[in-house]
Amino acid sequence: MEEMLMNNLLNGERETQIQAANELGKLSRRQKHKLVERGIIAPLISMLCSQDYEAIEAALLSLLSLACGSERNKIRIVKSGIVPVLLEVLHCQSTTLIELTVAAMLIHSSSLENKLEIASSGAIQRLVEILNGDFADDDNSYGRISVQAKIDAIATLHNLSTCHQLIPPIVSSGVTYCLLQLIHSSEKSAGLTEKTIALLENIVSSSEDALQEIAAACGAIRALVETIEEGSPQCKEHAVAILLLICKSCRDKYRSSILKEGVMPGLLQLSVDGTWRAKNMARDLLLLLRDCSSFGSRSKQLKNELVEQIMQEIDAEGDTVAGTTLRLVEEMIAKLSTL
Repeated sequence: MEEMLMNNLLNGERETQIQAANELGKLSRRQKHKLVERGIIAPLISMLCSQDYEAIEAALLSLLSLACGSERNKIRIVKSGIVPVLLEVLHCQSTTLIELTVAAMLIHSSSLENKLEIASSGAIQRLVEILNGDFADDDNSYGRISVQAKIDAIATLHNLSTCHQLIPPIVSSGVTYCLLQLIHSSEKSAGLTEKTIALLENIVSSSEDALQEIAAACGAIRALVETIEEGSPQCKEHAVAILLLICKSCRDKYRSSILKEGVMPGLLQLSVDGTWRAKNMARDLLLLLRDCSSFGSRSKQLKNELVEQIMQEIDAEGDTVAGTTLRLVEEMIAKLSTL
């Protein structure tokens, strides 16, 4: 059967090639390995270069089936020159093909050996364009991109960002502002927001330029505070991590800006009922914020005294979240809202 599939892909007519590509996905891992050794990757990539959407889809699915679960095949496929071809497919008018293409980029970017080659082909900027929804083409086909494709694009960028050498080109692509806009416009507890803010944390923790860009961006701190209030546990964890990095980068400069956005109620709540990492970071951020109102109006002084009170209770409880502490936090939040 392997011999017939190989021959059909190399020498068959359109319908025969498409059928052969579809059949490839049904083969066992051993059979696929034999076909890869015989050079099946090249004719599949050739099918991607056609203008036939059905042939492109069949080839993409076949290549995905070869790459899944095989680090060796991922590397071979990228070395065979698939990345520039995938970037061209992204200009097509089919949302299905765009989704499959981004999924292919994601799978191949998971291999450490592929990261630099993928980035050097111009993939970073193209992925950011997908997130921005601003295809260069007049028909603006990026505007029809699905949420899943955006999630896969973000995950691909996250894979690439784990290579320290790629942080500068990722930052220079304008992705930080793009991610901030996605956080601002998306539901704070959605899966898209989780992927977006996780990537943003990874970037700003590796790049001082990106951190300062986010800190200075209009509405950035507010969006992060809203995420702490409304996001999923994972979103809250990443949001407080970014705020902590911002505050640590220049405490005197950003402390008041963070407080002005009303971070204290959400931060106090997070310090007792967030994830383990979120609780620790929330407490660290509280320590940086709690003594900034030692002068000024009576209202500010009262707020500071309440923060000091709850911090003492949290410190006394340690990692144990007692019911009394949680009730005290809830009472504290109510009091803060009235001051």
